[in-house]
Amino acid sequence: MSIESDLRKDGIRVVDILDTMTINRIAHNIAKKLCDTFPELCFNETDLFTKLSRLNMYRAVMPEGMAEANYFYKNTSIYFNEKIALEDLEEFAIHECIHYIQEVKDKKNNLIRMGLCNFDNFKIVGMGLNEAAVQYITSKLIGIKKDYVKYFGVSFSTISPSYYPLECNLIEQMAFITGDSVLYDSTFTSNDKFKNKFIELTSEKTYDDVEYYIDQILELEENIIRLGNKSSAYDERNKKVDKIVSKTDNYKSKIAEYFEKAQNSIFKNYFDKAFRKITNLEELDNYRRNLDYYRKLIGYTENYTFFDNYYTEKMSELEHKSNVLENGGIETALERKKTNKFVSWLRAIKNFVTGDKIHN
Repeated sequence: MSIESDLRKDGIRVVDILDTMTINRIAHNIAKKLCDTFPELCFNETDLFTKLSRLNMYRAVMPEGMAEANYFYKNTSIYFNEKIALEDLEEFAIHECIHYIQEVKDKKNNLIRMGLCNFDNFKIVGMGLNEAAVQYITSKLIGIKKDYVKYFGVSFSTISPSYYPLECNLIEQMAFITGDSVLYDSTFTSNDKFKNKFIELTSEKTYDDVEYYIDQILELEENIIRLGNKSSAYDERNKKVDKIVSKTDNYKSKIAEYFEKAQNSIFKNYFDKAFRKITNLEELDNYRRNLDYYRKLIGYTENYTFFDNYYTEKMSELEHKSNVLENGGIETALERKKTNKFVSWLRAIKNFVTGDKIHN
């Protein structure tokens, strides 16, 4: 299939091509930002500029709901929505330029890997994770501040309120566990370091489950956009529109469900495994601080209580383990009874968390 056929299939119609000076300006600024923001990745600014300046960039008519810019690996080109002002092109180019940097092709020019996403003859795995990682990095480059938002019934904080917000929240939860550096490394150079680190700190099943859930969230969001375009073709409400609305609502519920499942799997498997490794009071205090901080990352639906219940349970276990460690690892009946004051404290915290969640 030709590039033109691919573009037509996606509803993209080229209007014009960007001139060399504009492409070079975009390439130079993005190369500089990448080097300044991620010095640990040891990018060479000159090499990076040379690579990015080879991209073709077009302005085009795009369907409603499609991303404002799209990278096509078959002809190493970026297509921008013609509605974007020229001075704003660079901001939208960053995400697509990262895709270009991270792609790995075989000798036949077939795409085999792109960051955290793997392509083969049967299925594409990790597309949602990779889009989340690329947008997470893009938001850091642009300097977007975190915002508290609500999508599909889920209230949460995210570094990317407008693009892949749920996915970015989940990748941030994963990066909290592994550290950002290994995520950046794997995203740009398409290796398994992030995956292996996450598996080491949780489990292989946890990674596979989260990868699946985020892929499903991405696919459902795309389905909702397609349904929205369908419904907009009708001038008034009718049975077909009712069916579209019903299907859309079902997709939204599934997104919230998959988000909760991914989130629960991430923190439960991480903190359960980390708890078993605590051997001294310093490690215990670090664990407690991490669990306290993690509360800021959590997304809440209206009736979601899983994290709050888990938090209370783990704090109780920490108090017991603290008593054991303070007494040289010897467990006594007295230590098991020293919980009344702590339980009261836990209840106060739970009430605070619930109240804070309601106010947000």
